Amino acid sequence: MNDETPTPTQRLGEIGLTNFAPYLMNRIMGRYNASLREEVAGLGLTTPKMRALAVLSVVEAPLIRELAVYTVTDPSTLSRALDQLQADGMIRREADSADSRAVRVYITETGRAAFEQLWPHMAVAQARMFRGIPEEERRAFVGTLQKMLANIRKHEI
Repeated sequence: MNDETPTPTQRLGEIGLTNFAPYLMNRIMGRYNASLREEVAGLGLTTPKMRALAVLSVVEAPLIRELAVYTVTDPSTLSRALDQLQADGMIRREADSADSRAVRVYITETGRAAFEQLWPHMAVAQARMFRGIPEEERRAFVGTLQKMLANIRKHEI
């Protein structure tokens, strides 16, 4: 396996947008987020808040900097979202026991309840994306995405 950065051999016009993976991934995520917008808004949430609650529902008490990586949200946007989630009683923040300068984020029962209302919509939106795709192809695709993330990852998470 070659670990060197590949040199582009074709121009985008030669590849075409429909064969350019980053373009396709952006389109897919744009449609996924748009399909959830109404349900998210109905719960008084935004995409960054939804992402934070989703991560907090499965990752126990991450540091804020870890949560920013998991949610793919810039720190200032995440900070505003966390302020609002805390004001709504959906999360709580506590100083880390090992480093008082670091802050851990916890989901509350209110936050978990809000996420549990949203999760069925998220699951349906994901299922819609994979409609007509055999399970074996789906598993292979997710495995490929995991490898791609490992190739470009800057953080250990």
